[in-house]
Parts: sequence; structure tokens; C-alpha cells
Amino acid sequence: MTQERLWQVLDASWGDPRILSTLLCSSVAAVVLLKWLERRQIQQKMKEARRARDLALERMEKAARRFKQENPGTQTAQILSLTMVELVEKLKDGSLSPESILYTYMGKALEVTQEVNCVTDFIHGCEDQLQKLKNQKEKGLLYGIPISIKEHVDCKGHISSGGMVKFLGQVKEEDSVIVQVLKYQGAIPFVKTNVPQTMINYDCSNLIFGQTLNPLNHQKSPGGSSGGEGALIAGGGSILGIGSDVAGSIRLPSSFCGLCGLKPTGNRISKLGVVSPIVGMESVVPALGPMARDVDSLALCMKALLCEEMFRLDPTVPPVPFNEEVYTSSKPLRIGYYEGDGYFQPSPSMKRAVQETRKLLQDAGHTLVPFVPPKIDYMVDELFTRGIFSDGAVHLVDCFKGDIVDPNLKSQFNTYRLPALVKRISAIILKPIYPRIARDLSALCGVGSAKNLWDQHGAVEAYRAEFIAKWRKLRLDVILCPALGPAFNHGYAGKLFAATSYTNLYNVLDFPAGVVPVSTVTRADEEELKHYRGHYGDPWDKRLKEAVEGAVGLPVAVQCVALPWQEELCLRFMKEVETLAHSMKRNV
Repeated sequence: MTQERLWQVLDASWGDPRILSTLLCSSVAAVVLLKWLERRQIQQKMKEARRARDLALERMEKAARRFKQENPGTQTAQILSLTMVELVEKLKDGSLSPESILYTYMGKALEVTQEVNCVTDFIHGCEDQLQKLKNQKEKGLLYGIPISIKEHVDCKGHISSGGMVKFLGQVKEEDSVIVQVLKYQGAIPFVKTNVPQTMINYDCSNLIFGQTLNPLNHQKSPGGSSGGEGALIAGGGSILGIGSDVAGSIRLPSSFCGLCGLKPTGNRISKLGVVSPIVGMESVVPALGPMARDVDSLALCMKALLCEEMFRLDPTVPPVPFNEEVYTSSKPLRIGYYEGDGYFQPSPSMKRAVQETRKLLQDAGHTLVPFVPPKIDYMVDELFTRGIFSDGAVHLVDCFKGDIVDPNLKSQFNTYRLPALVKRISAIILKPIYPRIARDLSALCGVGSAKNLWDQHGAVEAYRAEFIAKWRKLRLDVILCPALGPAFNHGYAGKLFAATSYTNLYNVLDFPAGVVPVSTVTRADEEELKHYRGHYGDPWDKRLKEAVEGAVGLPVAVQCVALPWQEELCLRFMKEVETLAHSMKRNV
């Protein structure tokens, strides 16, 4: 009898003393029984967390229904149709109330999560926050704007699990710095959103809260790890969200769901009060940033966050306020561009999106210069993969103690937990057949010593200097490049972690990078995809082709990049791309 079959028997006969005593007579069965008991305890914790979520959503639904009954004339459709900038103006002049907006979005968020399972908690303190706003004389830049928060960002009175059982039951005693600053600016955090287990994945599934679907096509992933944010905003249930990004976790769901998203320079926004499975990893730089339906919303959010209150709460954040003059400039730009990175061949729609955007920018008077990212294979394998898993993935694997691995993560997890010797031998065997996969396995062994870690950090610095030198030589202002997409079919993200090469480059470099939707997948793109071979012809190339199949009509984005601490210039470039893409759609 297999272990799985034994567990099924135990589940069916739980509480029968005859079966339990019989099993305890066998030492092997006793070990299985102990494992089963541990598994049952884990499942019970998950069940309790789901029950807490359901009760929170019931409370949210009652509050939204009560407001609707008491205010039958609320113009729900009108509120949901307004941009964030328009909402801010109407809140400022009093033509709309914070109550009408908050409860409207609460109702819409409930609708969206019933469809795609994206909300994990109701931040019930939002109603108290609403009352406090009424008594405040000063109106912050985000006065009355409801905001959704990625699940692992701390909110007082709520858990931040990161999709992991080990963090369940740990109710946070205070808000993260970013949430405190949002409240200071008058925003109202009202829900927390789903993430993949451990968040080192760009799908959006965990065994606690389940799989989140893409609202544009339920057969597709919303991306991740900020996938709950992507799904909720794309579904219309939030107008502004806070995500995080260590390999593309803001930019990928924004690409998959047709949103705008910004990954700032790592320390431009405080990260105090955020749960992570890889605390202490310094080689690849994570960041918190905004996700929304348009670039102006991202800019307003950044302007609100970069204030004295953030600099006071976290003195490690450089006290540099938002530069409005840079964002609103209309000076022509000198733009580097590339259509592929040489590591993963772009899908046809990814490549077309860059080509069309390049032409639009050229026609608008900007200068476009071809750019080739240096040593991309080296960057992905030796700087990103060996860097983020510099400990040989030990910290990440440890997170699964007392947990059950989500099926969508098993491919990654099974590779990570292999002994270093097995990874090295496998890499040697695979090198002649699948050199890219072999290099990845070798990199997953980590650095091996403190000396090697110092060397690895030095290599990142040297690569950054080389990249900037090439940028300066071409006298570039910004770079235009592909964003991975379109949205993947379910189950593929965990088997293609290395396909984040287009986004993880800018975490290694610690450059601000944003994503803007510019087009949709055409039937011609889908037809061309049939001839996709990739650069290596290995299983990863085959999987990427399968991952993006069946995406006609789904959004396609481009990525916009600036040098460190130049978020305003990055956003200005994103705004230019957005404006030109919209004008092209109107003229078609």
C-alpha cells in the first residue's frame, strides 16, 4: 500500500481506535501515521484560515449591502467608470463622498472575487479609517481612495502569510510603513489579495486560499506573485493596488492582466513590514510599487508615497520627493530598444508590441537607438539565479517544513530541494543536450561560501557598471523592451521560472521598470506562434510556446526602463507610450 493510499484510508477511518492501534504495531506504519497526523494538522490550519477569510468577506458583504440599502441613489456605475485622477478631483470638490466610493468598490470587489478568487481578507478597519477622514481638516493626496494591498504586506489586525502555513495565526500588531503612509495621505486600504505559495513564482495559487484566475480569460493565469492585485484591478474591483517585485512580480501580472505597473528602485519606497521567504538575500533587489489601470494613477501614488511621513517612518529611504517637473516634461527622448533578450525568444505578440511602439515613438519625434543587453546568459544564470538562490535555496525549502507543496510549485520545489551534488551531476549530464537547463541547475547550487558570496556581490556591481557604461555611451534617457506575455495557461509558470529573464534583469540592476499595455494578441500572432522554436530548442522553449497558446484578444505590454532613482522619468516615458498606444487604437 502506498503512502498516499494509507493517507486516504486514515482520512476515511479517522477516530477508529482499532485501525490506529493496528497501525501503531508496525514501525513503518507508525511513521506514516505520524506524517499523516502532521498533514492533518496543516490541513486544519488551512481550513481555519479559509473560514476566517469567508467570515471576513461575509462582514464585507453585509457592510456593502447595508450602505446600498441606506443610499439607493448611489451612482455605482458612474463611480466605477471614473479614473483615479477623476475620483480624486470629485472627492476634493465634494461632488462624491468617500463613503460612496469605498462601499461601491467593496461591492465590486466581492463580485470579482466570487468570479476569480482574488481577495483573501477584508481590512475591516477601513470603516474606522473612513470615519477618521471625516474629522480631518487636511485632505491628503489620496483622500478617500480605496486601495487593495498584496497579502504579504502587513496590515494591523491581519495575517501576512505569503501563502505559507508557517505564518498563519501571526496577527500583525501594526501596519507596514507603506500602509501607514497611504493612510496618512487619506487612502483607505480595504482588502488584501492573493499570492502564490512563497511568492517565488509568477502564478497565483496556494493551498490556503486556492487558485486565482485571470478575469480576462479564466483558462489563463493572472500572473504573479502580485496576481491577486492584477486580477482584482483588471476585474474592476480596485482602482489602485500595492504589489511587490523581486523578479517581475508587479510587471508580470500587469502584463498578463492589461494593467500599468511600476517596480521602483529597490529602496525608493520603504519595505518595512513585509513578509518574505528569502529575508537576508541581497544579490537581487526586491521593491514595493503601485499597480493601476493607467499611468497617471501610478504617478499620483508615487507622489503621495514620497513624502516626509515615509522619510520619517523609515530613515533608510532617501528623502527625495516626487519630481513633478520631470514627469510632466515633453522634451523628446533618446530611447534604446531591443525586441528580444537572447535568452528566451519573445512570443510573436511580445516582439510586435515593441516594433509597433518603437514606430509610434519615432513618429512622435523621439530618437530610437538599438540596444543589446550585455551578457544576458551570464546575467540570468550567474547573477540572478545564483544570486537569489545563493544559499542553494535552503531558506526557501525550509519554508515548506510544516507545509504542503502547492501542485503549481512542485516542479520548482522538487528541483530546489535536490542535494547540491545531484544538481551538479545532473548539470554535467545535461550540458551537451540542454546547456541552458544545465547552467540553471548549476546556478541553483548557490555560491557555497562567504567568500564566493562577496565575489557574487562584486560581480553584480561590475555588471551594473558595464550596463550603465553602455547606456551612457549611447547617450540614452530610457529603454523600451519586451514584457513577458501574453498571459500563461495554468500550470506553466512554475515550470518556466527562468522565463522571467525580461523582468529579472532590472531587479539585478536595481533599475526602475514599468509595464504598459499597448496591444492585444491577434490571430496572426497565434498563427506565427505555431512556428515558434526558441533559441535553444529545449523543453523550456517548448513549454513557453504551450504556455502562451490560445490568447487571441488578450493584452500585450511593453516594458519601460530608466536609470536608478529616476522613477519620474520612467513614468513620463510610460505615459508617452500609453498616450501613443491609445491614439493608435482610436485611429484603427
